[in-house]
Amino acid sequence: MTGPAELVIIGDVVTLDPRRPRAGGVAIRDGRVLAVGDPADLDGLHGPHTQVAHAGDGCILPGFVEAHGHFVADALGAADGVTDIRPVTVPDAAGVLAALRRAVAARPPHGVLCNGWDPLLQKGLPRPDLAWLDERAPDLPLVILHNSGHVAYCNSAALHRAGLPGGDPDGTVTGPEAIGRVTGALFAHLLGSGFEPAMAAQSARMAARGVTTMSDMGFAPAYRPALQAARKGIDTRLRLYEPATPALTSQTTPGTGDDLIRQIGIKVWADGSPWTGGLAATFPYLDTPAVRGLGLAPGHRAPVRYDHAGLTETFRAYGAAGWQLACHANGDAAIDLVLDVWADLTGGRAPSGPPQLRLEHVSSMRPDQFARAHGLGVTCSLFPDHLHYWGEILADDLFGPEVAERWAPAGTAVRSGMRVSLHNDSPVTPTDPLHNIGVAATRTTRGGRTLGRDERLGVAQALRAQTIDAAWQLLADDVIGSVTPGKYADLVVLSADPLAVAPEDVAGLDVIATYLAGTPVHSGLLERPSPRA
Repeated sequence: MTGPAELVIIGDVVTLDPRRPRAGGVAIRDGRVLAVGDPADLDGLHGPHTQVAHAGDGCILPGFVEAHGHFVADALGAADGVTDIRPVTVPDAAGVLAALRRAVAARPPHGVLCNGWDPLLQKGLPRPDLAWLDERAPDLPLVILHNSGHVAYCNSAALHRAGLPGGDPDGTVTGPEAIGRVTGALFAHLLGSGFEPAMAAQSARMAARGVTTMSDMGFAPAYRPALQAARKGIDTRLRLYEPATPALTSQTTPGTGDDLIRQIGIKVWADGSPWTGGLAATFPYLDTPAVRGLGLAPGHRAPVRYDHAGLTETFRAYGAAGWQLACHANGDAAIDLVLDVWADLTGGRAPSGPPQLRLEHVSSMRPDQFARAHGLGVTCSLFPDHLHYWGEILADDLFGPEVAERWAPAGTAVRSGMRVSLHNDSPVTPTDPLHNIGVAATRTTRGGRTLGRDERLGVAQALRAQTIDAAWQLLADDVIGSVTPGKYADLVVLSADPLAVAPEDVAGLDVIATYLAGTPVHSGLLERPSPRA
């Protein structure tokens, strides 16, 4: 880059670049960081058309990176025609059932899709078996998606439309492929004029949270043409991971795309959701009313979804094709299998270069497993918001206090030497990096209980896990993740320095402005046209 800066933002800068951790301003040209320094250092970069913005008491940081989310599913789940019944939106069973009645009474021609059913948090919900669902909607397709995204409850009309005649006797559909079929059948109407507005609205929500890059962990290839058509309205960088298929091949190649939208990985599920009985762990679920309400027998332990040979074949096929592998594994039994397979494939040595295997969520991962994983070059993405929303459920209803204390063990992960990211797994919980950082630093539940003090992260470490280390996991730390000359000017301006406030106050900071490649995409200290990546 040559020539004067197009924009200079003056203010306290936390760069996340160890070569210059703090600065007093940033200069931007052609969508990239031209220079970082004190205001006097940047004076020589001013030209006749340079615009200057002042952050005042605010703090400038690299834009937040959500390393594990579901951008498209989150967008479609918030689109017109989808009923949002997530616990963060509708906290009680009465509200959920009322919302369901209203949605069915409206009789939308495509059918009814309700997203966010959670009987653990919305206490008093009935078991949505096939008879109950057919009674609610006798002739209209009805799908109720569990808040975890791992189970869909379908009436007969929805099963028929999705081409799943008969289905499970209780109307329950599991597995990403089958769930994709039943939800896709209802989302099909959005692939016309509704898809682009949904993507633009989702991007605006991310910008309002300071998020400039997000993954899609389970991107359906069928949406690829529509996503490309919608890209003009997308102000969020996307890194796509498609689900592994029985064919063990993809119709595209690793790295397809550009710095705005790029497909980089494949997603595998080694176990399921802890909230539906799918945690594959070495310890059992408790025998409690909440567990029995999930239909689980005393002492239930979910099986791992693969055997050694099957997971080896999957990892080998996609790895040989050059894909980064992302493996969902909540339970320590599932993690044992994944690490055994990975050790066999790598000869017990960490591969060189960027991370090739990511473990997602790792809710009950043990200290010995983190040490082993780090030695094998594996990186982990953790979900601290589990503690905020389900902390009391974990301790009192599902697994007991000992398991709850070490749930989402970010402190153990970092002490192993591993680089980690934090995530919200939206739409399970809303994408909100500041809230995530606050939970990781305090481990405080909604009820005010602190679980696992030794697993807390310092705010500085949690910031890395939502910026540069998350960018590294997404194979993008060469272009984003820190305020560094040459990288894209993807920035967030907060109302205060998160390193200067109490950890419990981080979540309450305001996002004043968000910039993508130097262009304000949320609020903005000044509005101006500028080229984007």
